[in-house]
Amino acid sequence: MKKLWFTAALSALVAFAPSQSEAQLPKGYTDIGVVAGLGNIGDAGIAPGFRFERIIKDLPDLGGGTLGIGVGVGYYSWSDRFLGSSWDVSYMPIGATGNYHFKLSNKKLDAFLGLGLGYQVINCDYSGAGGSVDLCDNSAVYFIGRAGGRYFFKPNMSAYADLGAGDATINVGVTFKLK
Repeated sequence: MKKLWFTAALSALVAFAPSQSEAQLPKGYTDIGVVAGLGNIGDAGIAPGFRFERIIKDLPDLGGGTLGIGVGVGYYSWSDRFLGSSWDVSYMPIGATGNYHFKLSNKKLDAFLGLGLGYQVINCDYSGAGGSVDLCDNSAVYFIGRAGGRYFFKPNMSAYADLGAGDATINVGVTFKLK
């Protein structure tokens, strides 16, 4: 199912063929935003998080797009109880991506593809017959691959969404231009 969604999002981005206009997010553009992640591991609900991105390079030889470096952090957790036992699980993914932003003729839209790596802090606790135990206090490196975009309501504010593998399957939120 995830692969189908990712393929559909990638196809939609490719449909916005590069035009002869200036890049939507020029070199130096910087924004920060809050997101809510959906489609997390286990029974986790909505995962709060944030995104930060800075456009660092124009790419005239690659369709006129731009390259941005993005950083994201999220948090999600869940608990369960059964017959006097309980367990709590929490994840805090921290990731960095290189994002290619397509050059589009519609200045209200920004479409991008991103690849990167993340570091996920995982905590699992169990309590029940036999006492309390730390089940999986560990961390792991993970791959990030996503397709996403922004819709600008104002020059300094946009709706944000991304879809893919990494911290959550779908992230939606709002970003604010800093520079």
